[in-house]
Amino acid sequence: MNDAQHRLGVSEVNLVVRHLRLDKITEANKDLILTEIDAIYGIDNVSFDDKTSVLNIAYDASRCNLDGIEEIIRQHGADVAHDWWTHFKESYYQFVDQNVKDNAVHEPWSCHKVPPGKK
Repeated sequence: MNDAQHRLGVSEVNLVVRHLRLDKITEANKDLILTEIDAIYGIDNVSFDDKTSVLNIAYDASRCNLDGIEEIIRQHGADVAHDWWTHFKESYYQFVDQNVKDNAVHEPWSCHKVPPGKK
């Protein structure tokens, strides 16, 4: 895949896919949550599996993060499930998201580079 196959603002290099089980989901708040998350700049895809109550999100981790998505979920009366596996994944996702964001702005260096001020 290349960047042309993704939404505007999504780079394949920084693309991550997340799966979170949600609690307190109704038909009314599910549609609001999906619509609001889908409108975030950097989101590539969002869907919800009714059978397992899992929110599936693909996004550019250098442009948006899981904390903002979880805030939207909570604003509409739902919440991320409170089981140990979901919390474990959530912590891991946050760690990886921060790494992606840090690496996106990191300036690479080389020991073969001429020092500043020398020509």
